[in-house]
Amino acid sequence: MAWLDRIPLLPLVAVALFLGLAPLLPEPHLVEKLRMLVHGELTRPVDIFDLLLHATPVVVLIAKLLRTRG
Repeated sequence: MAWLDRIPLLPLVAVALFLGLAPLLPEPHLVEKLRMLVHGELTRPVDIFDLLLHATPVVVLIAKLLRTRG
């Protein structure tokens, strides 16, 4: 997990916020794709890729914060 320690926190927060909330209107892609996942409608490869694209920085940020806290 040394690679996680080498990622600076502030740029990671910026990327996670930017991709997590983009596009802001009509609703963020991350919210839309998670809603599709919960309802079992996330079937198209482009939608799965979009979920991974928008969620990865958020997941990495959470992992880094948990690692830093521990």
